[in-house]
Amino acid sequence: MSLEPISRILIIAGISLFVIGGLIYLLPRLGINLFQLPGDIRLQSGNVTCLIPLVSSIVLSIVLTLILNAVIRFLNK
Repeated sequence: MSLEPISRILIIAGISLFVIGGLIYLLPRLGINLFQLPGDIRLQSGNVTCLIPLVSSIVLSIVLTLILNAVIRFLNK
């Protein structure tokens, strides 16, 4: 049994997590707050805050769909 395919997947997953973590770390420093986009609902009452990130969820879904489609096409070649 060859472990080469598993090792490739783990390396790609590790690099992906590193890049995503770096982006999440850098976005607020660039002035882009992911979960404070126009269209996100924020309800505050006293000490309770409820955040419903509608637009952020849609943007994140589109970006992840594009990335996953690119990875699948790359792996199928």
